[in-house]
Amino acid sequence: MARPRTTSDEAIMRATGRAVTARGPAGLTLAAVAAEAGLSPAALVQRFGSKRGLLLAFAAWAAAGAGEVFLQARRRHDSPLAALHGALAELASGLRTPEEVANGLAFLQLDLTDPEFREHAADQARRVREEITGLLADAVAARLLAGDTDPVRLARAVQVAYNGALILWAVTGGEDLADALRSDIDQLLQPHRS
Repeated sequence: MARPRTTSDEAIMRATGRAVTARGPAGLTLAAVAAEAGLSPAALVQRFGSKRGLLLAFAAWAAAGAGEVFLQARRRHDSPLAALHGALAELASGLRTPEEVANGLAFLQLDLTDPEFREHAADQARRVREEITGLLADAVAARLLAGDTDPVRLARAVQVAYNGALILWAVTGGEDLADALRSDIDQLLQPHRS
């Protein structure tokens, strides 16, 4: 009879995310994730088969959960634009140093060079854009943005600005990342405000 699982897959995925942020995918080991999750490396092998299996599971989990951040932001904020700022700040909340951004970019390199990872990355990007589009459409309906604003096109621009702001912040440093994101997104939205 198999032993019952004492650590949920959710906890393991969160531990994997912390380990990827701290070490990057190349420096990540099953031992590091196991220590972060309070498991043995053998337990991870039993569940995921290999480091690649664990990272693929992590990529799928991240894509599937992309909407949850936006759902929570909608619950916390009455304004769709405040929810947008809150969700984007939350997406970047685990990044505190340029090295951590670099580790995220190393995972992106894996996403771009491996078709299985790319599928999950594309799914996550699509889900995030859909969530941003929904918030912008709500902002148009609430007359926070001009009625002729195209939420689909603007959502793409917001997503591009968000990703660019992360990289620019990592290179130039200075202000708080959440403040930098808010400033850049506000600048982008300014011409569309009612």
